[in-house]
Amino acid sequence: MLFTSIPFVILVLITLVLYYLPPFRSWQVLILTAASFIFYSWEAPLLIILLIVSILINVVTSYQISKGKPISQKFWAIMGVSLNLGLLLFFKYGPLMAKSAFGGDHGSIGHFLVTIPLPIGISFFTFQGISLVVEVFRSKQDYPLGDPRHYPEMVTDSFFEHLKHTMLFKAFFPSLVAGPIIKAHEFYPQILPRKFSGIKWHIVFRSLVVGYFLKMVIADNLKDATFWIEYPYFLNESPLTLVMLLFGYSMQIFADFAGYSLIAIGLASMFGYVLPQNFNYPYISRSFGEFWRRWHISLSTWLREYLYLPLGGNRCGNFRTYLNLFIVMFLGGLWHGAAWSYAVWGSFHGMALAVERFGKNWIRFPKHWIVDILQALAVFSFVTLAWLLFKLPKFEHVIAYLGAMVSSHAETKYWLIAHVVTYSIPVLAYYAWYLLKQRWADVHRFEFLIFAVLIVAIVLDSGTTGAFIYFQF
Repeated sequence: MLFTSIPFVILVLITLVLYYLPPFRSWQVLILTAASFIFYSWEAPLLIILLIVSILINVVTSYQISKGKPISQKFWAIMGVSLNLGLLLFFKYGPLMAKSAFGGDHGSIGHFLVTIPLPIGISFFTFQGISLVVEVFRSKQDYPLGDPRHYPEMVTDSFFEHLKHTMLFKAFFPSLVAGPIIKAHEFYPQILPRKFSGIKWHIVFRSLVVGYFLKMVIADNLKDATFWIEYPYFLNESPLTLVMLLFGYSMQIFADFAGYSLIAIGLASMFGYVLPQNFNYPYISRSFGEFWRRWHISLSTWLREYLYLPLGGNRCGNFRTYLNLFIVMFLGGLWHGAAWSYAVWGSFHGMALAVERFGKNWIRFPKHWIVDILQALAVFSFVTLAWLLFKLPKFEHVIAYLGAMVSSHAETKYWLIAHVVTYSIPVLAYYAWYLLKQRWADVHRFEFLIFAVLIVAIVLDSGTTGAFIYFQF
C-alpha cells in the first residue's frame, strides 16, 4: 500500500478516528498495530507471517535477556541477533548466494534461492529488531558501550505487555517499509496514551506537504525522464543528455526518499510519535563525512553505533580506522541490495571516507566561500556518479553508460533535458531556501506563500504514481 494511494488515505482516517475516540483509549496500541498489519499485508497477505515471526523472535529473546538468568543473557543476545540476520540473509541475499555459489538457478537449491521473493521493508524492521536485542543486552552490562543509564527500561514484567509494545515497534506503519530506522530506546518510552488535543499540527502539516510535494511532484515526474537511463535506451542518447539524466536521477532519489521520510514523520506525529530526522540537506555537504551525517541519517547512525564502534571505531590507530570505515560502508552497500553493484557502491563511499580522513592529516583547505562551493560541487558530483550503480545494477551496463557519456554521437534530446531541469529546479530551490533561512530571519514570513504553491502543485502537477525507490531495499 503506497502512501499516495486512496486506500491508504482511507486507512489512516479510519485509524485516526478509532485511535482518538475516548472509549478506545486503552486500545490505542492494538488499534495502531492492527492498522500497521493491514498496511503491510494489503498487496501480499502472506508477508504478515514473516513480520509476525520477526516480532516473536525479538519479543522472546529480548524478554529472556531482561528477565531471565544473568548467565544466559549473552546466549539469548547472540540468538536474537543471529535469528534476525538469518531471516535477512535468507530472504534478501538468497538469490545473490545462488548466483555466486550455484551459478544462478541451476539445480534445485539454486532455483529455490533465486525464486525467493524479497519481502518489502525487511532490511528496516530487521535492523530495528537488532537494536532492541542489543540495547536490552547492553542495559544489563557494565562497560562503556553498555552503560545502563543510557537506555530506558524497554521490557515490561508482563510478557504479553512486552509483546504488545514490540508488535507496535516493529510494525509501526509510517516507518515500516522504508524507515527512518528507529532505535528501540527512542520508541518504547513513547508508547503512552495519547489525546487528540496533543497533536502537533504544525509538524504534521509541514512534513506532509513538503513530503508529498517531493514525492508526487518532483520524484514521480522525474522518474518519467530517468527511465531512459535503463539499458539499452541510454545507448541512443547523447553525452549531454546522459549527464543530465544522471543529474536528474540524483535529484529524483533525494526527493523520493526524503519525501518518504517526511511523510513518515508527519504521519507518526498524527498519532503522537516522534521519528528521527532522516535527511538534512545532504547535497550541500563539503565532505563525504558530512554527506553521511546528512543523508539517511538513521542508517548511518545505526551503522556507527552497532557496527563501526564495536569494530573499534577510531580508537585502534589510523589503519584500523580506515579499514573499519571501509568495512562498514561495504556492508552498508550490501544492506541496500542483494547485488555486488551495491557492494561496489558501498566500497566507493568507504574508500572516499578513508582517503578523506587520511588527507585531513596532510591537506588544509583555506576557509573561503568559493572553496566551500567547490568542495560541495565535488562531493555532489562523485555521489551522483555513484548513483548509477543504483539505477544500473549490472556492471557491464554501468561501463557502457560511462562509455556513452564520452563517445556517443547521438542527437541531444533537449526536450528531455528541459523536463529534467524543470523538475530539478524546485529541489535546488529547496536547498536555497534552507541556506537563505540561515542568513535572513525574516524569511519565515513568506512561508505561507511557499506552502500554498506546494499544495497547488500537488493538486495540479503530480506525476503518475510510482513506488518509492527504497521499497526495494
